Amino acid sequence: MSDNYPTYEFSTPDRKSEVAKSQTATTGGRKFDGGKPRYGLLPPKALRMTAEILTFGAEKYEVGNWMKVPDAQNRYFDALQRHLWSWKEGEQNDPESGKNHLSHAMCCLMFLLERDLYTEAEWEKQANK
Repeated sequence: MSDNYPTYEFSTPDRKSEVAKSQTATTGGRKFDGGKPRYGLLPPKALRMTAEILTFGAEKYEVGNWMKVPDAQNRYFDALQRHLWSWKEGEQNDPESGKNHLSHAMCCLMFLLERDLYTEAEWEKQANK
């Protein structure tokens, strides 16, 4: 994997003033995106590694399998801890996948967060799509 990932944040020294002007412009290059999430701030390498782990899981199990795991909150919390502790103890890569333990931990944390953002009824609907 190359370490030459592009930076997706297209900043200029006057970015704040340029954005502010485009928010109130009545002509020209208007883009009313103030207050919206700036996805360009996500770290591209970490995001790519997380997507690679999700792909590994989808190929090993099936797409969306993580949403159907019984007792998922406890099991993904435990998996998160295992990956973090393996990394903390000096093992950079998971032996099975060959990928960084922190990437696996990131997926576990994302699963826990995603689940936490839904009510039980909403989650059942999402998981059974």
